[in-house]
Amino acid sequence: QEPLVESGGDLVQPGESLKLSCAVPPFTLDYYSWGWFRQAPGRAREGVSCLSPGSTSTYTAEFARGRFSVSADKAKNTVYLQMNNLKPEYPAVYFCGRGSHRWCSSTYLEVSEFGAWGQGTQVTVSS
Repeated sequence: QEPLVESGGDLVQPGESLKLSCAVPPFTLDYYSWGWFRQAPGRAREGVSCLSPGSTSTYTAEFARGRFSVSADKAKNTVYLQMNNLKPEYPAVYFCGRGSHRWCSSTYLEVSEFGAWGQGTQVTVSS
């Protein structure tokens, strides 16, 4: 599997916004689901948000609901994670992964359901 490439991480202040990008192989957005996960030092990787094939549906974890949103741009072969009103939490590396499910839900937003992980991008929210 060709690894995905995440970018856009940064050091921001609480309340600010950040948009992460995940470059995916061409012509694959309609055939796979795409998940955003985060992992803080010493903690397990946890699901943040998921986008179904063809962007027909999304699912966002409760802690991010209402603040984060996932989308894709087919022309740019890119999946995005828009993060608004960021909170001062543990610094974390955000990863995107590729899944095979036709829809997104809490059941499928699990690390075991995704692969082709990239190297991740660091997000730190601190004043």
